[in-house]
Amino acid sequence: MIQIENVTKSYGSTKVLKGIDMEFRKGEIAGVIGENGAGKTTLFKCISALEKFGGTIRFAEGISKNNIGYLPTDPYFLPLITGREYLQLVCNARNIQETDFDANNIFNLPLDRYAESYSTGMKKKLALIGLLLQKNEIFILDEPFNGVDIHSNIIIEEVIKKLKAHGKVVILSSHIFSTLHNTCDYLYHLKDGQIAKSVDRKDFEKVEQEMKEVAAEFNIAKSSLFDK
Repeated sequence: MIQIENVTKSYGSTKVLKGIDMEFRKGEIAGVIGENGAGKTTLFKCISALEKFGGTIRFAEGISKNNIGYLPTDPYFLPLITGREYLQLVCNARNIQETDFDANNIFNLPLDRYAESYSTGMKKKLALIGLLLQKNEIFILDEPFNGVDIHSNIIIEEVIKKLKAHGKVVILSSHIFSTLHNTCDYLYHLKDGQIAKSVDRKDFEKVEQEMKEVAAEFNIAKSSLFDK
Protein backbone atom coordinates (compact mmCIF):
# COMPACT_ATOMS: atom_id res chain seq x y z
CA MET A 1 0.00 0.00 0.00
CA ILE A 2 1.05 3.59 -0.61
CA GLN A 3 -0.38 6.43 1.47
CA ILE A 4 0.15 9.97 0.21
CA GLU A 5 -0.60 12.77 2.64
CA ASN A 6 -0.54 16.49 1.85
CA VAL A 7 2.17 16.15 -0.79
CA THR A 8 3.31 19.42 -2.30
CA LYS A 9 5.86 20.28 -4.95
CA SER A 10 7.02 23.60 -6.36
CA TYR A 11 9.51 24.64 -9.01
CA GLY A 12 10.58 28.09 -7.93
CA SER A 13 7.40 30.12 -7.44
CA THR A 14 5.28 27.69 -9.47
CA LYS A 15 3.22 25.31 -7.33
CA VAL A 16 2.75 22.05 -9.24
CA LEU A 17 1.26 19.84 -6.49
CA LYS A 18 -0.94 21.53 -3.90
CA GLY A 19 -1.65 19.14 -1.05
CA ILE A 20 -2.25 15.73 -2.59
CA ASP A 21 -3.94 12.98 -0.57
CA MET A 22 -4.21 9.54 -2.21
CA GLU A 23 -4.04 5.85 -1.44
CA PHE A 24 -2.90 2.99 -3.69
CA ARG A 25 -3.50 -0.64 -2.70
CA LYS A 26 -1.96 -3.97 -3.66
CA GLY A 27 -3.81 -5.90 -6.34
CA GLU A 28 -5.56 -2.79 -7.68
CA ILE A 29 -4.96 -0.65 -10.73
CA ALA A 30 -5.26 3.09 -10.23
CA GLY A 31 -5.53 5.56 -13.07
CA VAL A 32 -4.43 9.19 -12.74
CA ILE A 33 -5.97 11.46 -15.35
CA GLY A 34 -5.78 15.16 -16.12
CA GLU A 35 -4.83 17.69 -18.73
CA ASN A 36 -1.23 18.24 -19.74
CA GLY A 37 0.46 20.22 -16.98
CA ALA A 38 -1.93 19.01 -14.28
CA GLY A 39 0.98 17.50 -12.31
CA LYS A 40 0.74 13.78 -13.16
CA THR A 41 4.38 13.27 -14.11
CA THR A 42 5.60 15.32 -11.16
CA LEU A 43 3.46 13.22 -8.81
CA PHE A 44 4.86 10.00 -10.30
CA LYS A 45 8.42 11.27 -9.86
CA CYS A 46 7.73 12.13 -6.22
CA ILE A 47 6.38 8.64 -5.53
CA SER A 48 9.42 7.16 -7.29
CA ALA A 49 11.79 9.25 -5.11
CA LEU A 50 13.10 11.09 -8.17
CA GLU A 51 11.96 14.48 -6.84
CA LYS A 52 12.05 16.08 -3.41
CA PHE A 53 8.66 17.11 -2.07
CA GLY A 54 6.73 18.35 0.93
CA GLY A 55 4.32 16.12 2.84
CA THR A 56 4.50 12.38 3.39
CA ILE A 57 4.55 9.27 1.21
CA ARG A 58 4.37 6.04 3.19
CA PHE A 59 5.06 2.58 1.80
CA ALA A 60 3.75 -0.56 3.49
CA GLU A 61 5.92 -3.62 4.20
CA GLY A 62 9.21 -1.77 4.01
CA ILE A 63 8.93 -0.98 0.30
CA SER A 64 11.60 1.45 -0.86
CA LYS A 65 12.54 3.02 -4.16
CA ASN A 66 14.39 -0.23 -4.94
CA ASN A 67 10.99 -1.92 -5.26
CA ILE A 68 9.50 0.72 -7.57
CA GLY A 69 9.50 0.45 -11.34
CA TYR A 70 8.87 3.80 -13.04
CA LEU A 71 8.13 3.97 -16.78
CA PRO A 72 8.51 7.58 -17.98
CA THR A 73 6.64 8.91 -21.00
CA ASP A 74 9.89 9.11 -22.97
CA PRO A 75 12.43 6.59 -21.66
CA TYR A 76 16.09 7.57 -22.01
CA PHE A 77 18.84 5.17 -23.07
CA LEU A 78 22.59 5.63 -22.98
CA PRO A 79 24.26 5.98 -26.40
CA LEU A 80 25.77 2.85 -27.98
CA ILE A 81 23.96 0.40 -25.71
CA THR A 82 21.96 -2.40 -27.27
CA GLY A 83 18.56 -3.50 -26.08
CA ARG A 84 20.11 -6.67 -24.67
CA GLU A 85 22.80 -4.72 -22.82
CA TYR A 86 20.15 -2.42 -21.38
CA LEU A 87 18.19 -5.36 -19.97
CA GLN A 88 21.39 -6.76 -18.46
CA LEU A 89 22.13 -3.36 -16.93
CA VAL A 90 18.74 -3.00 -15.21
CA CYS A 91 18.98 -6.59 -13.93
CA ASN A 92 22.46 -5.94 -12.54
CA ALA A 93 21.11 -2.85 -10.76
CA ARG A 94 18.78 -5.06 -8.69
CA ASN A 95 21.01 -8.15 -8.48
CA ILE A 96 18.62 -10.10 -10.69
CA GLN A 97 20.24 -13.21 -12.15
CA GLU A 98 18.51 -13.27 -15.53
CA THR A 99 20.25 -14.16 -18.78
CA ASP A 100 17.52 -15.51 -21.08
CA PHE A 101 16.35 -12.18 -22.40
CA ASP A 102 15.08 -13.67 -25.64
CA ALA A 103 12.52 -15.80 -23.77
CA ASN A 104 11.26 -12.66 -22.01
CA ASN A 105 11.21 -10.49 -25.14
CA ILE A 106 7.40 -10.31 -25.19
CA PHE A 107 7.40 -7.56 -27.85
CA ASN A 108 9.87 -9.27 -30.22
CA LEU A 109 12.26 -6.33 -30.11
CA PRO A 110 15.59 -6.41 -32.00
CA LEU A 111 17.66 -6.71 -28.83
CA ASP A 112 21.02 -6.60 -30.60
CA ARG A 113 20.35 -3.17 -32.13
CA TYR A 114 21.28 0.06 -30.37
CA ALA A 115 18.36 1.14 -28.18
CA GLU A 116 18.75 4.78 -29.18
CA SER A 117 17.87 3.77 -32.75
CA TYR A 118 14.50 2.36 -31.62
CA SER A 119 11.25 4.16 -32.36
CA THR A 120 9.41 5.87 -29.49
CA GLY A 121 7.12 2.88 -29.06
CA MET A 122 9.99 0.38 -29.14
CA LYS A 123 11.87 2.31 -26.46
CA LYS A 124 8.82 2.26 -24.24
CA LYS A 125 8.42 -1.49 -24.72
CA LEU A 126 12.09 -2.15 -23.93
CA ALA A 127 11.87 -0.09 -20.75
CA LEU A 128 8.74 -1.98 -19.70
CA ILE A 129 10.43 -5.35 -20.18
CA GLY A 130 13.26 -4.08 -17.98
CA LEU A 131 10.82 -3.17 -15.19
CA LEU A 132 9.18 -6.59 -15.40
CA LEU A 133 12.54 -8.36 -15.19
CA GLN A 134 13.32 -6.44 -12.00
CA LYS A 135 10.35 -8.03 -10.21
CA ASN A 136 9.21 -4.73 -8.72
CA GLU A 137 6.37 -4.47 -6.19
CA ILE A 138 5.12 -1.11 -7.46
CA PHE A 139 4.72 -0.15 -11.12
CA ILE A 140 4.22 3.49 -12.06
CA LEU A 141 3.46 3.79 -15.76
CA ASP A 142 3.31 7.27 -17.29
CA GLU A 143 1.35 7.07 -20.56
CA PRO A 144 2.33 3.42 -21.28
CA PHE A 145 0.03 3.24 -24.34
CA ASN A 146 1.15 6.47 -26.00
CA GLY A 147 3.13 5.97 -29.23
CA VAL A 148 2.68 2.20 -29.14
CA ASP A 149 1.04 0.14 -31.90
CA ILE A 150 -2.36 -1.48 -31.41
CA HIS A 151 -1.01 -5.03 -31.05
CA SER A 152 1.45 -3.95 -28.38
CA ASN A 153 -1.29 -1.99 -26.58
CA ILE A 154 -3.18 -5.27 -26.22
CA ILE A 155 -0.07 -6.93 -24.77
CA ILE A 156 0.48 -4.03 -22.35
CA GLU A 157 -3.12 -4.28 -21.14
CA GLU A 158 -2.60 -7.98 -20.47
CA VAL A 159 0.67 -7.27 -18.65
CA ILE A 160 -1.10 -4.76 -16.39
CA LYS A 161 -3.83 -7.27 -15.60
CA LYS A 162 -1.18 -9.90 -14.79
CA LEU A 163 0.49 -7.48 -12.38
CA LYS A 164 -2.85 -6.97 -10.65
CA ALA A 165 -3.37 -10.73 -10.38
CA HIS A 166 0.05 -11.03 -8.73
CA GLY A 167 -0.86 -8.44 -6.08
CA LYS A 168 1.29 -5.59 -7.36
CA VAL A 169 0.51 -1.90 -6.93
CA VAL A 170 -0.10 -0.45 -10.39
CA ILE A 171 -0.50 3.28 -11.06
CA LEU A 172 -0.86 4.57 -14.60
CA SER A 173 -1.81 7.65 -16.56
CA SER A 174 -3.43 7.74 -19.97
CA HIS A 175 -5.27 10.15 -22.25
CA ILE A 176 -7.02 7.19 -23.88
CA PHE A 177 -10.16 6.47 -21.89
CA SER A 178 -10.73 3.07 -23.48
CA THR A 179 -7.49 1.78 -21.94
CA LEU A 180 -8.55 3.14 -18.55
CA HIS A 181 -11.90 1.38 -18.84
CA ASN A 182 -10.16 -1.87 -19.76
CA THR A 183 -7.60 -1.84 -16.94
CA CYS A 184 -8.32 0.45 -14.00
CA ASP A 185 -10.28 -0.19 -10.81
CA TYR A 186 -10.54 3.49 -9.93
CA LEU A 187 -9.49 6.91 -11.18
CA TYR A 188 -8.04 10.05 -9.63
CA HIS A 189 -8.73 13.23 -11.60
CA LEU A 190 -5.80 15.59 -11.08
CA LYS A 191 -6.54 19.22 -11.92
CA ASP A 192 -4.32 22.24 -11.29
CA GLY A 193 -2.16 20.25 -8.89
CA GLN A 194 -5.07 19.00 -6.78
CA ILE A 195 -7.33 15.94 -6.72
CA ALA A 196 -10.57 17.20 -8.24
CA LYS A 197 -12.35 13.86 -8.00
CA SER A 198 -11.76 10.18 -7.25
CA VAL A 199 -14.18 7.57 -8.61
CA ASP A 200 -14.49 3.83 -8.97
CA ARG A 201 -15.27 1.98 -12.19
CA LYS A 202 -19.02 2.62 -12.22
CA ASP A 203 -18.45 6.38 -12.57
CA PHE A 204 -15.67 6.37 -15.20
CA GLU A 205 -18.04 7.43 -17.97
CA LYS A 206 -19.28 10.41 -15.95
CA VAL A 207 -15.74 11.70 -15.52
CA GLU A 208 -14.97 11.16 -19.20
CA GLN A 209 -18.08 13.05 -20.24
CA GLU A 210 -17.31 15.91 -17.88
CA MET A 211 -13.80 16.28 -19.30
CA LYS A 212 -15.12 16.19 -22.87
CA GLU A 213 -17.69 18.88 -22.14
CA VAL A 214 -15.16 21.17 -20.48
CA ALA A 215 -12.67 20.71 -23.32
CA ALA A 216 -15.27 21.35 -26.01
CA GLU A 217 -16.68 24.42 -24.30
CA PHE A 218 -13.33 26.02 -23.53
CA ASN A 219 -11.33 25.18 -26.64
CA ILE A 220 -13.87 25.22 -29.48
CA ALA A 221 -16.75 27.45 -28.51
CA LYS A 222 -14.42 30.42 -27.91
CA SER A 223 -12.39 30.00 -31.08
CA SER A 224 -12.91 31.53 -34.51
CA LEU A 225 -11.50 28.52 -36.37
CA PHE A 226 -14.90 27.51 -37.73
CA ASP A 227 -16.28 30.96 -38.50
CA LYS A 228 -17.35 31.48 -42.09
